[in-house]
Amino acid sequence: MRRTVDRAAEKVLDAAAGHAPATVWDRSDAMEPRCGFGDLGICCTICLQGPCRIDPFGPPGQKGCCGADVDTIAARNFLRAVAAGAAAHSDHGRDIAGTLLHAAKGEAGGFRIADPVKLAAIAKELGVDAGGLAPEPLAEKVALACLDQFPRAPLPFMNRAPEALRKKWTKAGLRPKGIDREIVEALHRTHEGVDVDYRNILLSGMRVALADGWGGSMLATELSDVLFGSPSPIRSKANLGVLKADEVNIVVHGHEPALSDMVARAAREGELLEYARQRGARGINVCGLCCTSIELLMRQGYPVAGNFLSQELSLLTGSVELMVVDVQCVMPGLADIANCFHTELVTTSPKARMPGVTHIEFDESKARLTAHQIVRRAVDRFPQRRRDRVNIPDETMDLVAGFTVENIFSNLGGTFRSTFRPLNDAIISGRLRGVAAVIGCNNARVTHDEGHLAMTRELLARDVLVIQTGCSATACAKEGFLRPEAAIGIAGRGLREICEAVGIPPVIHMGSCVDNSRILRALCEVVREGGLGEDISDLPVAAAAPEAMSEKAVSIGCYAVASGIFTVFSPPPRVEGSRNVCEFLTSGMEEITGGRFSFERDPLKGAAEMVAHMDAKRTALGLPPAMYGAETAAAAPVEG
Repeated sequence: MRRTVDRAAEKVLDAAAGHAPATVWDRSDAMEPRCGFGDLGICCTICLQGPCRIDPFGPPGQKGCCGADVDTIAARNFLRAVAAGAAAHSDHGRDIAGTLLHAAKGEAGGFRIADPVKLAAIAKELGVDAGGLAPEPLAEKVALACLDQFPRAPLPFMNRAPEALRKKWTKAGLRPKGIDREIVEALHRTHEGVDVDYRNILLSGMRVALADGWGGSMLATELSDVLFGSPSPIRSKANLGVLKADEVNIVVHGHEPALSDMVARAAREGELLEYARQRGARGINVCGLCCTSIELLMRQGYPVAGNFLSQELSLLTGSVELMVVDVQCVMPGLADIANCFHTELVTTSPKARMPGVTHIEFDESKARLTAHQIVRRAVDRFPQRRRDRVNIPDETMDLVAGFTVENIFSNLGGTFRSTFRPLNDAIISGRLRGVAAVIGCNNARVTHDEGHLAMTRELLARDVLVIQTGCSATACAKEGFLRPEAAIGIAGRGLREICEAVGIPPVIHMGSCVDNSRILRALCEVVREGGLGEDISDLPVAAAAPEAMSEKAVSIGCYAVASGIFTVFSPPPRVEGSRNVCEFLTSGMEEITGGRFSFERDPLKGAAEMVAHMDAKRTALGLPPAMYGAETAAAAPVEG
């Protein structure tokens, strides 16, 4: 299997071959042959009587030691993955709410209320009485109202959903009782000797996921806008070539934006820039990986060095003085590679330490001081850099990011006529076939970025507007799909005409993986604008995670399906050992919410399923077929 389609990544891997520590691909190869029982989700380790496993080729009716059958085992494993993913994203939301609370009380050094207009709008939505309050006391009330959603319901942002969808949730018992409450109940439900009904277990997973998507993740996005500023369309660059041979390189990595925001600010201060020049550097270059990087990109235009599978490669360039990490998607293998270079790896979260690695704990009250300490440590490393070991690829690519529901209104309708009407009209007329959210991770078991690029290219050629977040967006950014001019080479005629008229890229970058909540909001606005049905499930839209890796992706996929969205998810979650569980997720859920999974592994076939789904929804709505066929060769490369 080819390891990556990213030319910069290939160059770094080739240069490091034979004399560098093992990378994620090497470790993945060493895992073969993998456990087939684990892959199929039919190995149970929940109690100490096991592990128990069900032979997929054995006689029917097999059961584990306690009597759990294949459906119960697969469903319990699935629910635990959803709960872990929801916990990760929702805990991020809790931390952002906590930082906002500290900032409101004046206890967070350097943080302030960056978007008081959005703060007021959220307060109104949460039922918080502004009463003429200044931003800080109002922010305190909003933060406390958000924190109150963790132990108990209601989750006010669920009221954003169309009424038809809310009725479905109520009828099916899918309304969460609180974010933490659902996660705790999921773990209790899957304990030995509790729930054994696979349908009941899977519905619990949908409820947990909704608590994440419409609760923890959504409040993380909204409060980040209040605290760090709402994004607006902005130009930047992507790929490993953003590292600088003559500057101090600081790479931020992880998912929580608070400290990285402060590090980026510190790196611009004259005192620290002069400190860097005194040690032989021309300046201080801050760039990043994964979603922490995207938070800086969306709001400040900082460049993105890469996505999940780029993290070890950035260190292998030999040019990184310091990598600062917080939580989620941070590989433990980074420590081995950093130790082979002059790079210092710094952890900052009490939830995520590494043995033998520098730990500088993030404390909101000392945020600015901590950021200065980190930047100084990076500058002190610059003289230790070995020039003969520096290997920075030339590849970079221009991009436009920073799209939100709020600024899409004005991008589509203009400053004085902000509306989603042009988008709805384009879909109704057939100029656009529909909208697809292509999101998710990288996975070393599939070729790096290939799934994202192949699927996105095919959808664009068939006049589908693509919305992206997270590592998927970075994959397409590196290939040039996030430039307005990219529509000329890869988009179908209808999509190309819209991009040229409005000046937007054919791929819309809406933020980090926690910002998938922006996509949910956008779909609600499309329904609200009218003419395309009464529910999200009526819309000609689909979602996909073509290189899924983490438990967070499983939770995201579930809240998409539970919100009525057809979702292609690959590699599949570990449920394929149970036919009943698979059938419920890929068929039965559609009867409940209007959404369902497809576990198609081939990205082109997955794209074809998404297009067929959109065409079926168009027919059901009485809309004409899409105006144009696939007039652009979907396989045509985009030249940088």
